[in-house]
Amino acid sequence: MSIASRCRTWWKAISRSNRLSGEVEDELAFHLESHADDLTRRGIPREEALRRARVELGGIPAQKENCRAAWGTPVWDELRADIRYGLRILAKQPGFTAIAIISLALGIGANTAVFTITRQVLLDKLNVYQPDALRLFAWTGGKNRVPIRIWGHWNDATHACTSFSYPVYQQLRRRNTVFEDVFAFKVIPQLTVAVQGQAEPVTAELVSGNYYSALGVNPVLGRGIQNADDGAPGNSAVVVISDAFWLRHFGRSPDVIGKTIRVNLRPATIIGVNPPAFTGASSVQVSPDIFLPFSMEPVVAPNDANSLLTNPDQWWVLVMGRMKPGVSDASARVAMNVLLNNAVRSTMTVETSQSIPNFVLQDGGRGEDLNGEKYAKAVGVLMALAGVVLLLACANLANLLLARAGSRQRELSVRLAVGAKRGRIMRQILTESLLLSAAGGIAGLLLGYAGRNAIPHLMSSSWETPLIQMRFDWMIFGFTAAISLCTGLLFSFLPAWQAMHTQVSTGLKENAHSATQSSNNFSSKILIAVQIALSMVLLVGAGLFIQTLTNLKKNHLGFRPDNLLLFEMQAPSTRYTAPKDIALYRQIEQRLASAPGVRSVTLSKNPLIAGNVSNDDFVPDGLPPKQNAQPYVDDNVVGQNFFATMGIPILAGRSFDSTDTETSRLVAVVNQRLVKEYFPNINPIGRTFVSNKQHIEIVGVSGDARYADLRNDPPATFFTLYRQQSKSQPSMTFEISTGMEPSALVPILRDAVATVDRDLPLLNIRTQDAQISDRTRQERIFASLTTGFGLLALVLACIGIYGVMACTVSRRTNEIGIRMALGAESERVLRMVLGGAWRLTIAGILVGVAAALGAGRIIASMLYGLKPYDPSTLIGAALLLMLVAVAASWIPARRAAHIDPMRALRNE
Repeated sequence: MSIASRCRTWWKAISRSNRLSGEVEDELAFHLESHADDLTRRGIPREEALRRARVELGGIPAQKENCRAAWGTPVWDELRADIRYGLRILAKQPGFTAIAIISLALGIGANTAVFTITRQVLLDKLNVYQPDALRLFAWTGGKNRVPIRIWGHWNDATHACTSFSYPVYQQLRRRNTVFEDVFAFKVIPQLTVAVQGQAEPVTAELVSGNYYSALGVNPVLGRGIQNADDGAPGNSAVVVISDAFWLRHFGRSPDVIGKTIRVNLRPATIIGVNPPAFTGASSVQVSPDIFLPFSMEPVVAPNDANSLLTNPDQWWVLVMGRMKPGVSDASARVAMNVLLNNAVRSTMTVETSQSIPNFVLQDGGRGEDLNGEKYAKAVGVLMALAGVVLLLACANLANLLLARAGSRQRELSVRLAVGAKRGRIMRQILTESLLLSAAGGIAGLLLGYAGRNAIPHLMSSSWETPLIQMRFDWMIFGFTAAISLCTGLLFSFLPAWQAMHTQVSTGLKENAHSATQSSNNFSSKILIAVQIALSMVLLVGAGLFIQTLTNLKKNHLGFRPDNLLLFEMQAPSTRYTAPKDIALYRQIEQRLASAPGVRSVTLSKNPLIAGNVSNDDFVPDGLPPKQNAQPYVDDNVVGQNFFATMGIPILAGRSFDSTDTETSRLVAVVNQRLVKEYFPNINPIGRTFVSNKQHIEIVGVSGDARYADLRNDPPATFFTLYRQQSKSQPSMTFEISTGMEPSALVPILRDAVATVDRDLPLLNIRTQDAQISDRTRQERIFASLTTGFGLLALVLACIGIYGVMACTVSRRTNEIGIRMALGAESERVLRMVLGGAWRLTIAGILVGVAAALGAGRIIASMLYGLKPYDPSTLIGAALLLMLVAVAASWIPARRAAHIDPMRALRNE
């Protein structure tokens, strides 16, 4: 039989294929080992047995070479063989495989979820035509600027505001020469919309007539809002709806165009549907439900008797422009600063001592980007935490791969002995590692996809529109794939390099693996110390944020939040113009007070600990002006029973009562902080002050209660009665004290309100405790995530310490046996092994403490009631890690302490 024929026959018998496969080498190694074992059993030394086996089976490598020459070895066949062999090897070690995949999945899943959040909060642009050409208008001004009432966002860091009055916007647009177009918009957080008789709260965006054309957005159905729709107030009402609103109420029916919905009880015709990815000009995360022309402002955002469209003092509109090609930001700013100066002087009275705001241009590619500004630092910290978790997972994988490489020295030496090339061995190791990382990446992708809404859920309240709506796309998939690939290549390179440089003669000896294991064990110890240091950082972070959350919850509120149910009520201006809105609230208050289960009821313009605050001028009568006094003081418009319902004590004078009516003298209650600042050593009861050009008498002094949040001390505040307000109050919050389960009270309250007006829904229903919890959402996010990451770090560190200690005990079995044969006691061996774990742990803790102190400077402003170097947190984290180290090393240590010296020596 010819060589080629023998080659074909031999190959078909082994692999059932017409081409050479990488499995041939595995088959050759098996035959060589088996034949050498037979010779060893006959009393021939192992090295001599292997030499004879190679000589006697020398025809097989020759046949292999002849077959390769005759048929060739396609790369794909070799790769496929490597993959099959790698899968078979991983399947034979399910414990190792499961731990490696789970470690990677947790690390990659956490990073996938955090990267998804990061992209939407910090990176995504508005889904419009050339968003990088958009510029958001803003201004800065000092204390002596023209008196401006701001309805919008003031940036304390940059001292800039993005709100303009509507008359100023009209002049900027009309006289603009440096922008292709200038348009305006304003998000209205909550409106009441009725579709087919069902009322619900929605978010809306008022837009100018050139909004859609300037952004370059074409609705998928119908048309956008045009200049003709944004004429004088009173024009026929039109509305463009979002894709989500279209799906929710009309099932994406094309017949939606022309249908009528009621916006604050005013009929409006649907003229278009926005594209699914369009979120408006204000935010890139979530879209308003409906878009309305500014001509509908009197319907959706009433403000006193005068329309905001003609009020020059109320700055509330956001303005954006699209840059002309070739025009720089600097030249545009100079030109617009002149226009702003002229617009302010032509619409407002400017005193000689007053300054006019300076015009500022901001990047408009992400809209107003309040979420980006609010959560930028928080997301950065989350990315750092997720990165630490990924490093922990990778370190764990590297430890496992190093330990596995040490145990495979004999196998790799045999493969080299039968003719395998070193490059092929290295490729096989890399293939196995990439299979692990691919499996971990897929599991991490699924985990990240499943948990993608976990963080947004923590960032949003249960009663409001989510701040972020997650969108999972192929970019996230590519990010996960890149992490998986880099992880596999990076942490498999060292084991593969060691495998490629394995010495055949050394690897075939029974005791030759000790040197390699010693080297691997040193590398593993370094990695374990790194894991412990990273775990220390995460545990310290978790401790700091948990204590911050605890400190905030322990703060004295100044009122009783127990058994308080809150909901908001909007009085549509189309039906309830001032003072009819006040009468409506009064009637609802009386109906609710008589409802079963209600102990007390009140209402306020701004609910407590809700992040909302209002202020007004405060000038005491008969007292000299106070130096460096703030021109404005916080205020709140409340109901007659506000202090009793909220549990705020009256310390002097009286609270509001039935004698305080719409026609009686104007009265107010002030808190202790205001008395200390404006009436030191003076009895304020009976004194008057001027606010909003009205003289108001102080009838009582209340205890200090926290107003907007938990971090700041109670500010100086005065309270006025809502029944005595001459201005329209389009929205109020009702607070109901009850002795029953709040959820059971909701239907009763709905029925009570329906007896007054069935078209008025109860908005944002929640308890006061839930409202307070919502104000600590950022602290809850970090406390939850750092705790989860810290526990994960402990698990990974525990696995790593156990693996290294078990490997150490296995490698030193002979040494321990000799020690015990010479008289060493079990307790001493136990202390020796535990001492090694302690030294690793202490070294890691010391490095981790230094890293935690450095990282603490970054999060110092996010803490409350403690410092980043809080001793109790550092000591607690260190003790917990020591406990984990002892627990992880205890089993290997006990195993070492119970080694039989004779069996250990025979094993060697």
